[in-house]
Amino acid sequence: MRISTVTMFEQSTASMNRQQSDLMRVSQQIASGRRVVNPSDDPQAASRAVGVDQSLAINEQYTDARTSARNSLAQTESIINSVSDAITKAKTLLIQASSDTLSDVDRESIASELKGVYETLLGQANATDGNGRYLFGGYKDNAPPFVKDADGNVQYQGDSNAREQRVDASRLMPVAENGETIFKSVPSGAGYVAESVKTDDSGERLIGENGRNDGSVTFVGPQITNVNAEGYGDSYRIVFAENTAVDAESEFVFQVQRFEDGGWLDDVAGEYTGDGQQLSFGGVTITLQGEPAVEDQILLAKSGSDQREPDLFRTMEAAIRVLEFPADDPAKKAELRNTLNTSMRDLDNAFDNALTVRASAGARLNELDVIDAVGSNRKINYTQTLSDLVDLDYAEAISEYSLRQVGLQAAQKAFVDIKGLSLFNYM
Repeated sequence: MRISTVTMFEQSTASMNRQQSDLMRVSQQIASGRRVVNPSDDPQAASRAVGVDQSLAINEQYTDARTSARNSLAQTESIINSVSDAITKAKTLLIQASSDTLSDVDRESIASELKGVYETLLGQANATDGNGRYLFGGYKDNAPPFVKDADGNVQYQGDSNAREQRVDASRLMPVAENGETIFKSVPSGAGYVAESVKTDDSGERLIGENGRNDGSVTFVGPQITNVNAEGYGDSYRIVFAENTAVDAESEFVFQVQRFEDGGWLDDVAGEYTGDGQQLSFGGVTITLQGEPAVEDQILLAKSGSDQREPDLFRTMEAAIRVLEFPADDPAKKAELRNTLNTSMRDLDNAFDNALTVRASAGARLNELDVIDAVGSNRKINYTQTLSDLVDLDYAEAISEYSLRQVGLQAAQKAFVDIKGLSLFNYM
């Protein structure tokens, strides 16, 4: 077979180009540290590497989301801790104000200090995060969640949702509480609270002067005696009336009414003696002392029920109001004692609720630590898999680089020898 000189030159050139290309490919691999520089180097590994790289990027996004969630929960936990301290301070002041040795001026001074605690709570309720969003307004985080109305009462303007953030593929976590959960809620196990207030036939409390009693009846309790008793958990009210019975031994009678089907139904009745008399009904007992007026009422309801909706700010407002006015007659003294007793029970429930919410936030912080550990392990696995697919084995690459270099040098030497062959050298 006759091989032309042109063919030998072309084959030698193609061989050197091929060797240079292979040497350049290995050189690029060593320079980049990657075995798969171009998808054509290993199409299957390159395809799998794209999927693993996307999973790694998503995992990093979840890591950033957990950082944001942790900051929000940590700030929430810190504020709730401050709220708990403020409630404890308020309870201490009310205990101090309950002393019979204090004068009206002393109680007014306590009311002034209690106002400071009240404003502190209001400030904490309207706290913002580092981005200017209100923490406790739910998804309505562009305006203060708690505002004062025309009468000076604090109203909640946020929504009832808790902001959530996806911190992992299968976990959508609440990262902030709404204001209702903290300041207008009680634990599920909260018991009965008694209050010297009048209600209408539909169970709604009367406000202002119409809702206040005129007599001097005070109460102690209520105490829970039997959670399995019939009617336990229902709302009750004690209504006083004039005793019209012939040869009556007492001036007043009482009627215990139970709230059912949207109205009050008579449950227990009897004469009122006013000397530390104990009344028992629905698994609770309350002790009464003092002289009532006709149509005076005492409401007994579980905190959190429709008749006893919890509200920390309303509790503080009622305590401040009763401390600011002189207790210069038996009725006002009774109102002072009853209001302070009710407020202290409400503060106990509010404190327990704050602890519950704080514990929930702490539990979610702990959960984030667990998810972080899982995410870190997942990142290591993804990184290792990606490395196995595309990263370079330097020992193997350097050996191949040396081999390609020798191959190129051999091709060049062969070309030099071939191009020097000519019949004219023998003529």
